[in-house]
Amino acid sequence: MVFSGSLRTPVGVLAVESDGAAIRRVHWPRAGAAVAGPEPADPLLADALAQLQAYFAGDATAFDLPFDLGPQSEVTRAVLVTLFDTVGHGETVTYGELAARSGTSVPARAIGSIMGANPIPIIVPCHRVVASDGLGGYSGGAPGEGLVTKRWLLEHEGALPAALF
Repeated sequence: MVFSGSLRTPVGVLAVESDGAAIRRVHWPRAGAAVAGPEPADPLLADALAQLQAYFAGDATAFDLPFDLGPQSEVTRAVLVTLFDTVGHGETVTYGELAARSGTSVPARAIGSIMGANPIPIIVPCHRVVASDGLGGYSGGAPGEGLVTKRWLLEHEGALPAALF
């Protein structure tokens, strides 16, 4: 069984899915998509929504939730787990640094594709992975708002100075 819930955030509506044992997906639903009501039937989902709410309010800097990355290659799983375990709130890591930390032989340029395969953004913080010469890309957020969303998340965490305009 899949439980779904959502919350409004400064970067749009986030939808969260749980199977009762682990968080399985976090995503930005398409405009007009139905989103679940505010009273999730699953305690884990309720906890995830509360932790995300605290994160966006500036009251939490880490997530204490079981999550399931779903069917991923061993390399993808290793990179995403390394990201979750080693890159904290307010920190960034380059694609190349994350490739090296993961202990895999994946080239730095492939890390972007792995970040795009992350089914649990925000909780597994793919927004903290940046290019060596700038922000890099980001597939999260509302359509066409990926880099705006990434910049907001990094500013919120103090990893980037706030934009002047």
